[in-house]
Amino acid sequence: MYETILCEVSDGVAVVTLNRPDKFNAFTERMNKEITDALKQAQKDESVRCILLTGAGRAFNAGQDLGDVAGGGEVDFGGFLRDRYNPMILQFQKTEKPIVAAVNGVAAGAGMSVALACDIRLASEKASFVNAFVNIGLVPDSGGCYFLPRIVGLGKALELAMTGEKVSAAEALRIGMVNQVYPADTFQEEALAYARKLATLPTRAIGLIKRTMNKGLDMSLEETLNYEAYAQGIAGSTEDHKEGVTAFMEKRAPRFTGR
Repeated sequence: MYETILCEVSDGVAVVTLNRPDKFNAFTERMNKEITDALKQAQKDESVRCILLTGAGRAFNAGQDLGDVAGGGEVDFGGFLRDRYNPMILQFQKTEKPIVAAVNGVAAGAGMSVALACDIRLASEKASFVNAFVNIGLVPDSGGCYFLPRIVGLGKALELAMTGEKVSAAEALRIGMVNQVYPADTFQEEALAYARKLATLPTRAIGLIKRTMNKGLDMSLEETLNYEAYAQGIAGSTEDHKEGVTAFMEKRAPRFTGR
């Protein structure tokens, strides 16, 4: 179905693997479109309750494949982003299921931005992050200027963007850029176990949490309180809410179905 990514669903988890290992999984126009489509399909598929995004081989993603744009004369960078990257990044937020980045190696440039666009980031101890745009005289894109300061704070985000210095997995954990770091030899198993755990939780509630928190970043307190009330009204009518209350009363573990 896809040429540049792999997508496999099992145990409620859609594992999306960026699959250009010989190019360190660098982005092409086709990969941008295939990732967007995979997220849309995962959103529609009721059997999918979590999405795990990772890379084949030694890298997570090395950013844009310059060979995919070279030879075409002067590049309209603004139009390039609007056509290729912006729809993909917006789909990460539109997808109301948890998206976990399993950063197995280097995440550079737009690859780092895509990791930041995910809801949770897990890193191999061998992973690294490079805000490489400044090294070629460009500005962080693909949401890099939006997500990074919100995750690590404005001062640290400016430092990383202005210097383009590599950030190790340990440092990324220290500054809050990633949520967990795992040994390289068990990383795939640990990341998949993490995603499977999320897939057992109340999916509709998680989607509403994601939507409400993202909206809350750009709303006043009063607006956020009102939206919380709206979201809670939806969550309170789900089967998972009823199951959670019943399980609590019966003193047993809940069996959520994502409905």
